[in-house]
Amino acid sequence: MADPSQRSVVEIVGDLFTQTTTLLSKETQLVRAEMSENVASVGRGLGLVVGGAVLLIPALTVLLQAAIAALTELAKLNSYWSALIVGGATLIVGLILLAAGAGRLRAERLMPNRTVQQLKRDAAVVQQEVRGSDDIRRAA
Repeated sequence: MADPSQRSVVEIVGDLFTQTTTLLSKETQLVRAEMSENVASVGRGLGLVVGGAVLLIPALTVLLQAAIAALTELAKLNSYWSALIVGGATLIVGLILLAAGAGRLRAERLMPNRTVQQLKRDAAVVQQEVRGSDDIRRAA
């Protein structure tokens, strides 16, 4: 590579343009790869959640019926009171779990954070290069 002081401003600007174009192309590829990785991860997680729910719903129904029967038998309550107590407790636990799960499904989790940080660093480098080429022009 030629001595930087021997290069013309046109060559410097041309190199800057070429390098910036290449950088943006690579960053675009990185964004695509990171987004694909994030979406695939969410897809796998969603599949596991659906599979678990399919198995847990019937099991939970049987266990709740057993809890109602046990409460009726042990506490000597009428069956409708036992059903209301068990159903209310189940509702509260379900709402807590729903709120916690919804908080984890935010759009921010899909953001390509690593790429965004890299783009910020690259923008800073480009700004430094532009300032450097301005200094060379002034010196010439």
